[in-house]
Amino acid sequence: MRRVLMSLLLLSLVTMLSGCGYNSIQQKDEAVGAAWSQVLNVYKRRADLVPNLVATVKGYASHEQQVLTQVTQARSKVGSINVNADDPASVQQFEQAQGELKSAIGRLLVVSENYPQLKADQNFLQLQAQLEGSENRIAVERQRYIQAVQDYNTYVRSFPQNLTAMMFGYKTKPNFTVENETQIQQAPAVDFGQPAAQPQPQPAPGNG
Repeated sequence: MRRVLMSLLLLSLVTMLSGCGYNSIQQKDEAVGAAWSQVLNVYKRRADLVPNLVATVKGYASHEQQVLTQVTQARSKVGSINVNADDPASVQQFEQAQGELKSAIGRLLVVSENYPQLKADQNFLQLQAQLEGSENRIAVERQRYIQAVQDYNTYVRSFPQNLTAMMFGYKTKPNFTVENETQIQQAPAVDFGQPAAQPQPQPAPGNG
């Protein structure tokens, strides 16, 4: 009799948890985790291209040391961050570092426009294509992650799932921001200091 009562209690508990969204919370939490892993993968893919890019550019434009150093430092900063996807401050720091790396790569690519031989180098062309592909993948995976987090957050904040989430310690997750995203996605303009137009000499005054 006791075993039957325990079985009925367990069945009631499972039914209650299922009805309150426990299983769905698990599924959505796993979906967020999987989407985050993909985001990290595509960001790492871009960072892995940087050493070859710097080495290739240096072969043709070694005196562009400032830009080369900026890219290397930005990549190093990205690699030093141990991001926690559940910590808003950590996600913000991660976003900022990735934005700085993208901007640094953009400046390097703009500088390359001054070197026709570099622009024709096959290795450089392949790296450019791979970087473009990485940026496209980053945009796609970021959007998928944003959607997964929105879906999860909406679910755990809705009644009665919010009670289940509170009971088991499931909280809303931080998401990527769109602040300055347009600016980050654009390569910065670089002024190479073209000489200003020289004033035309004034004609000598006439004698009569």
